[in-house]
Order: sequence, then C-alpha cells, then structure tokens
Amino acid sequence: MKNISEKNINMAYYLMDRFGLDLEDKEFFWKIAAPIFEHEEFQRRMNDDEFLHHDTVNLGIHLLSDAIMTYKLAQRKCFDEVTKTRAVIIALFHDLYELPWQNNKIVKNRLVNSHGFVHPVEVAINVATWYPEYFDNEEEAEIIIDGIMHHMFPFPVRVLDGSDLELNNKEKFDRLNSNIKSIIINSSNRFKLGAVSICPSKFKEGRIMSKADKIVSLGKDLKTFNGLIACLTGHNSNL
Repeated sequence: MKNISEKNINMAYYLMDRFGLDLEDKEFFWKIAAPIFEHEEFQRRMNDDEFLHHDTVNLGIHLLSDAIMTYKLAQRKCFDEVTKTRAVIIALFHDLYELPWQNNKIVKNRLVNSHGFVHPVEVAINVATWYPEYFDNEEEAEIIIDGIMHHMFPFPVRVLDGSDLELNNKEKFDRLNSNIKSIIINSSNRFKLGAVSICPSKFKEGRIMSKADKIVSLGKDLKTFNGLIACLTGHNSNL
C-alpha cells in the first residue's frame, strides 16, 4: 500500500463491512479497487474539505460505496470475474470529475454545459489521463467509457458535437490519443437528441453500475431536503 492515510484505508474497510462483504469478497473487491483508490486524485476526493459530492458525503466515499454495491449486484447476477471487474472499475471511475459542484460559483453560458450534463465527459477525460493503463485495449476502453458516459441515465449527457462544452479539463481532452477521443465522442452521440444523448450504457457492466449508483445516491447519500435541492440548483445551504 502506498503512502495513504490510515483514516482513508479504514474508511474503505468500514464500507466493505457496512455493505456486508465477507472475507473472500473483500479480498476480490480490494484487489480491483486498491490500484484506483491509491491514486492521488482519488485520495483528494476522500477529503471532506474539498470534495463533498451528495450533501455532506465526500466523493471518495460515494465512489467506494457505488463500487461495493455494483459488486454485490454483479454477484447476484452471477457475472463472471471479468465482467464483474469491469463493472467495479466503472463504478470507481464514474464521478472523478474535475471540480466540486456543490456551491461552485462558476457560471456556464449554456444550461446543457452545467455539471449534471457535462461531468460524465469530464470524468472520461480524467480517468483516461490519470489511469491510462486501463485504456490500452480498445474493447475494454469502450466498455469503461460508455459506462461512465451514461451512468446518469435517464438523465441526459452532453453530446460532443463540435460546439463548446465549457469543459473544466478541455486541455486534457486535447492531449488524449485519437482512439480514446473517438470512443468518447461516439459514446456521447448515441441516441442524440439536440445537444444531449439519452440512453443507457450499451454494455451490461455500465447498466449494473448505473443501477447501483441510484441505490446508493437515493438510499444512502441524500438524507436532507437541502441535499436534494442541491441536485437541481447546485446550491446546498447545509455546507
């Protein structure tokens, strides 16, 4: 284990206990999760002072919770180990966006460029930049990226259509290789309706992760009225 705070490691194991993983499942899950969890950008998102995601739940805890729930759902569906691993990877990646969104004073020129619509695009760009080893194989890359891009379904995702998305990490997109750019663009254009795409992931890994995200977000993360309102307005008076 790299130089990670004991508090964050303890939180990860607490969550595995909270979700009821047995010892064998913990070992399998942590083998997948540890290389992603150890990255400095993931560790930043375990910080309550910087990245609160839903209400007062930090982003790192949300990602871990989603990943564990994804693992449990994949177990129930009897997914094989490869499919289960991909689904957990998507869950650990799916909200690694660039900037905190609650009470963020950055104003976008277009509603469809606001956080809810655009963050899956930012996430795909970020993880392809920070974790390039997961995107060497084109088939694997498409499954992971499509799962990230459409994890909010039925909420739309912004289409990369040549117009300005007002991305917070556009410079990273410009540096990606052409194959990864094409996968992101093509995924965003599926079932295009104007400036947005409305469709689930075309892969079962992404669909099971999307279901887990809703279970965690609505059943565990969002506990107050102000937290729910923040999902619509971006402003959370609890913070």
